[in-house]
Amino acid sequence: MISYHVLSLAGYLTVSIEPLPPVVIGDTVTLKCNFQTDGNLREIVWFRVTEGGSAKQKIFTYDAMYNTTYSHMEDNRRREDLVYHSTVRLPEVKMEDDGLYECHVGIYDRSSRDKVILASGSIILTVIVPPKSISVVAANSPAPFSRYEAQNFTLVCIVSGAKPAPMVYFKRDGELIDVVPNVQFSPSVGEQSKDSGQEKTKSQAALWSSQILTSRDLDDTKLQKSLSLLEQEGRLERLGQDGPEHGREQGSESDPEPSTEVIPETVVSREFPRWVQSSDPLYYFLHQQQAEGDGTIEVRAMLTWSLNPQLDNEALFSCEVNHPALSMPMQAEVTLAAPRGPKLSMSPSKAKVGDTVRITVQGFQLGPSASEVFPEPMFTWTRVGGRLLDGSEEHDGRELILERVPAELNGSMFRCTAQNPLGSTDTHTRLIVFDNPRLKKGKEHFNVMDAAATQCSLSLIAMLLLSFTCGLT
Repeated sequence: MISYHVLSLAGYLTVSIEPLPPVVIGDTVTLKCNFQTDGNLREIVWFRVTEGGSAKQKIFTYDAMYNTTYSHMEDNRRREDLVYHSTVRLPEVKMEDDGLYECHVGIYDRSSRDKVILASGSIILTVIVPPKSISVVAANSPAPFSRYEAQNFTLVCIVSGAKPAPMVYFKRDGELIDVVPNVQFSPSVGEQSKDSGQEKTKSQAALWSSQILTSRDLDDTKLQKSLSLLEQEGRLERLGQDGPEHGREQGSESDPEPSTEVIPETVVSREFPRWVQSSDPLYYFLHQQQAEGDGTIEVRAMLTWSLNPQLDNEALFSCEVNHPALSMPMQAEVTLAAPRGPKLSMSPSKAKVGDTVRITVQGFQLGPSASEVFPEPMFTWTRVGGRLLDGSEEHDGRELILERVPAELNGSMFRCTAQNPLGSTDTHTRLIVFDNPRLKKGKEHFNVMDAAATQCSLSLIAMLLLSFTCGLT
């Protein structure tokens, strides 16, 4: 609250505006100007200051010359202090109502009716806006699953439409996550791409102090020995940095499949990681904000840790937001879930020669806590023992389209591989191609026409030969 006091022999004037807390957009606000004087009121004028103080917009005026609301003291010798109030009501405040307001008051000089004493007070009206939306996405999604090495995983909480910037934090299974502020590494959501280069990979590797063993050849004895040594040294959280580096081993599992592979139609397989890591990873937190054109702020909070599919699968992560315009926190939840048991559908169900066949992933067999597979999985289609119809080795996408299927594809087995950073799963379906009566009828008609044309040609040749023979004789 800012008040001004003007004192002279002619009279005094004190002006003040009652302070206001931040106001939520859409609420009704009343600005109240108090002033005290021993003189006679001349006028009250309210201004809204715009354009950084360079302009003033008059929003209310009271002129005592034309209004008899306030009485004047008849005996000037017994003049007393008079307290006045002036209010301005702003219904359903908007973003543009945010700013500086001034109350200007004028009184008559006691020595001269032609002179006016002026004073003013000001207040800043702060309009706050609750977040409009909140969502949680996975950075670099979709992304493949690796069973041989650990991957850093990042959840991004996007909060938009708020003013001022809200406070964002993460929880796991309802418990607040103890995070490490990430000040050395500040990528945007899409910067951690596959083609980001070796320098970025090295900088990331240097930052994550919670690393893991990447070898798939550790038996229980070696693992227990390694963990016991590291516990003695007090460096369990830096398991991968202090130990030797292990490259990716190429074993028989990565060899190409033989062309004589025989797979039942309903087989669903799932891969599990071959590496081991600490069950208490370090969570790194990064907070970014960007001003929007409407005066609000978009906040992106990023939570990064070394993913452990065996522990993180079916884990519930929530992003929560505190804001002065909210009576309770706003939140968005996701459950990390590996793809399991893809459900395939084929259209048409009984394909005929020449039809266009669509094989589509309709969904997955989800766990009790998951409502969808998160992060978004990658889908890869292959044909067991051969190439796809277009000659390619594989096809990416949720749907595989086979145009004008030939009879040669009858009995072909197609594999759909679905994977995300938490796991990988395969399922197969067999294509049965039936004869097409329309094509068969058309072929028979073509054969009859071809035979008739051949017979006609032979008759014509015979007539020509006969005519040639008669001419010679």
